[in-house]
Amino acid sequence: MPEIKIVTEVAGRVCATPVQVGGTIADGDEIVIVEAMKMELPVLSPASGTITSLLVKLDDVVAEGQAVAIVAC
Repeated sequence: MPEIKIVTEVAGRVCATPVQVGGTIADGDEIVIVEAMKMELPVLSPASGTITSLLVKLDDVVAEGQAVAIVAC
């Protein structure tokens, strides 16, 4: 199975992680929510699959372009 790294497009603080490792997701599902400049911005999955690794946790600070999860398609 190919794996896809899901990255955030903004720097900020992880304020929610609505998925769990082993969970099944669909194209466009929210993987994490990042708070940046008092706005909550979802990081969406570009494909359907299974979350094999969640690379961040609640309250982590992330940089623009940082991988937040890995999905097996």
